[in-house]
Amino acid sequence: MRWWKIVGLAGLAGVAATGAVVARAERKRRQYTPDEIRERLHQRVAEAAAEESDDISVAE
Repeated sequence: MRWWKIVGLAGLAGVAATGAVVARAERKRRQYTPDEIRERLHQRVAEAAAEESDDISVAE
């Protein structure tokens, strides 16, 4: 087998593996209900606000 065939097969395997990972992540993401997404966003905003207030108090 020539080297370019091996490289081509490795590339094809990489593309297939990446597609499988993306598909799995998409299925996991779509399982959330809108209420769960809203709750997680509110939680992340609260955490970011807490970190920001900590950064401001340290800087003063």
